[in-house]
Amino acid sequence: MNVKQLIAATTMAALSSVALAEEPMMVNVKRMSLETAQKIAQGAIEACRKEGIQIGVTVVDRDGIAQVVMRDTIAPTITLPISQGKAYAAVMFNVATSGLNDRANTPIGRAPGVVMSPGGVPIQAAGSLVGGVGVSGAPSGETDEMCALKGVEQVQDDLDMS
Repeated sequence: MNVKQLIAATTMAALSSVALAEEPMMVNVKRMSLETAQKIAQGAIEACRKEGIQIGVTVVDRDGIAQVVMRDTIAPTITLPISQGKAYAAVMFNVATSGLNDRANTPIGRAPGVVMSPGGVPIQAAGSLVGGVGVSGAPSGETDEMCALKGVEQVQDDLDMS
């Protein structure tokens, strides 16, 4: 190895160690509080009640794990697993489930626990994904989605400011 090659190799090694030192060793992750998730779920239920509809609603964290699960008084029990599947799909794909219709009949759309019909929406806090909410029980998925969005609206300003 000549002097130029040695200098180049030493410089590259030094630059690599500087680049590695600048990389953070930890990542801060935003999480919703239980109270925030409860407000979202309750807001979705109230929005659907105004339409005369009884629903099931699930709010999941950013990992797709249920944080709040609620079923209105006479909503069918089937609304719970469907709402959870919608919330899970919304957070995993970071998009409203109404935008996933074209993927529903693919292998990923048939994965256990994923429901790609309208009624699930992601929850963002100042541009960061913090969770998802899924609603089931309305006569149409569009109404499910409207109720989910109304639930998120209950806390969106506070989330954006946090």
